[in-house]
Amino acid sequence: MLSRRIILAAAIASPLATAAHAESFPEFLASVRGQALRSGISQTTVDRALARIRPNPQVIEHDRHQPEFTLTWAEYRARVLSEQKMANGRVAFRDNARLLSAVSERYGVAPGIVVGIWGLESAYGAITGDYNVIEALATLGWEGRRANFFRTHLITALRILDEGDVSFSRMTGSYAGAMGQPQFMPDSFVRYAVDFDNDGRRDIWDSKPDVLGSIANYLAKNGWRSGEPWSQPIVVPDNFDPRLAGRETPRSLGEWEQLGVRRADGARVAHPELPGAVVLPDGPGGDAFMTYANFNVVRRYNPSDFYALAVGLLADSVII
Repeated sequence: MLSRRIILAAAIASPLATAAHAESFPEFLASVRGQALRSGISQTTVDRALARIRPNPQVIEHDRHQPEFTLTWAEYRARVLSEQKMANGRVAFRDNARLLSAVSERYGVAPGIVVGIWGLESAYGAITGDYNVIEALATLGWEGRRANFFRTHLITALRILDEGDVSFSRMTGSYAGAMGQPQFMPDSFVRYAVDFDNDGRRDIWDSKPDVLGSIANYLAKNGWRSGEPWSQPIVVPDNFDPRLAGRETPRSLGEWEQLGVRRADGARVAHPELPGAVVLPDGPGGDAFMTYANFNVVRRYNPSDFYALAVGLLADSVII
């Protein structure tokens, strides 16, 4: 049987003949074109956006190897939380302190966590991805794995172009179609992107006010609890029962103290009634964290414990 990669390469060379899909890539684009036009997107936008795009084999390759699901926590932490990234984060936090304060005041989200997400998503705006978002989404919408999901985002991306928030040439992003410095998928852009600088466009590519405001708005709209923690390193006793760990089994901090769980910094619990859950990302014997309701809000941004823990650690490291 032909491998998926060989089939995809053949489809690029001869898009009208492929055994991997019920329709060829040109047929898929024709179907998308009709759906977009019926939804009210202009002919000019559709023609320009869909011209000369092809299935991108690099998109498929990246889609198969996502680090959150193939690395241990220790490996993931070492990869995404370098000393340089944390140092850069402190600079970003300091240089944007006034803006972060304004964002926090409007949305009630801690500035550190906004910077933590900004840092993990795009290295504070330095790495946003150079894939053509329309081509990437079309590739994944046609390729078959979660096809409906990516097709929906493709139609939304065409609508974003049609509404003029971003130019055609600037609409670049990740292999999965995540856009700009916050790496929003198109549907998230529609729901959460904001025009914080009031220039008439929601520019998550080049406007720091819009970038940081949009991240904070995303968290606020997903239930961020102002003034509450997100996660913190802890120490569990040697006889700790790992069956008690997991986001689904919260207890009050007072109860955890009675079970021998302690903050890693040695401080006593200030609010024993506050519920928290113990997370052991690499299992017993590795790092341990107490996580709170806001940790689960961060997971709405990316449904990975590794990701949410890294955001929290980065947030803690950048606060000056």
